[in-house]
Amino acid sequence: MTAATSATSAGAGKGRPVLVGYSPDDRGDDALVLAALAARTAGVELVVANVHPPAWPSRGPGSVDAEWLSYLREQAAAALAQAAERLAAMKFPKRGVAYRVTAHRGSGRGLVELAGEVGASLIVIGSGPRGRRDRIAIGSTADQLLHGSPVPVMLAPRGYAEDPPARFQRLSVAYYRQRDVQATMEIVTTFANDFGLPVRLLTLVLRPSGLPARFLRAGDIVERQVEQAEKDLAHARKILADRGVADVETEAVQGTHIHKALAAAEMLPGELLTTMSSREGPLRKVFVGESSGKIVRGSDVPVLVLPRGYAG
Repeated sequence: MTAATSATSAGAGKGRPVLVGYSPDDRGDDALVLAALAARTAGVELVVANVHPPAWPSRGPGSVDAEWLSYLREQAAAALAQAAERLAAMKFPKRGVAYRVTAHRGSGRGLVELAGEVGASLIVIGSGPRGRRDRIAIGSTADQLLHGSPVPVMLAPRGYAEDPPARFQRLSVAYYRQRDVQATMEIVTTFANDFGLPVRLLTLVLRPSGLPARFLRAGDIVERQVEQAEKDLAHARKILADRGVADVETEAVQGTHIHKALAAAEMLPGELLTTMSSREGPLRKVFVGESSGKIVRGSDVPVLVLPRGYAG
C-alpha cells in the first residue's frame, strides 16, 4: 500500500464517511480506534488521513526540494501502513477504508479541506501532545478544527486505545438553551439515530464558591437556576420526542466549576459527550468558547463538538 492508494469501496455504507487524522503514535491510535468505532457503528466508510507539511521551496521558479518531498511522502506512506495494521488487528473490513494524504501548513486546516473533498460527516482526532491520561488537550490541530470546522469534530482522550469500549452506550449532550436550539436538536437526533443510542440531556449548574457562596440567599439563586435548567431540559426533550427520539433522560448536575459538575455526572464506559459551539461563533462552524472549551478539557470520555446552527 502506498500513501496515495485508496481502498474505497462503493458498498462501504450509504452515509457520509468518517474522517480521522492519523499520526504514527499513541495519540493517533486513540483517534483511529474511536473513528473506527464511530464508522462501524454508523455503517459508513472510514477515511484515514495523514497531513504532512508542504515541501520547502527551492531555487528556481516552481521548484521544490525533491529530497525533502520524497522523505515526507515516505513518512506519510509509513504512517498509513501502520494505520492499516492497526485496523486489521481490530478486524475492521478493508473494503470499508480509504487512505488519503495531503500537504498543508496546518494539519487541522488540511483535515477540513479533506473533509470537503470526501464529503465527511465527522472529523476525529486524538488529544494534543500535552494531554494527561483520560483527558483531552487542545493542541494546534484541535485548535484549528475547534475554531472553524464546518462539520462536527470528535476528540479522543489520551489512552483511549488502550481499553476502548466494545460499543457506544449513550449520547450525553451538555445542554444549555439558545436561540438555534432547533438546529442543535436536529443534529443530536441524527447522531442518536446513526449510532442507535439513547440520549441524556445534561445541564451543568455552577454553584458560587469562596466568598460569594457565603452571601445571603446564594442557595436560593442556585435553586432557581436548577429549576430553570429543568424547564429548559424538558423543552429540549420534547423537541427530540417530536423528532422520534423516544429514549431521552434529563439531568441537571451541580458543581463549583465545570470540571467538578462534569465529575458529578456518571459516565458509562461507552459514553459519548456532546457539546455545542459558542453562541458567539459563526453559523455552521465549530467554535469552542470558554465554557465548551472547559467541557472538552474536563471530560474523561470522547467529546463530540457540534457546529453552531449545523443542519447536516
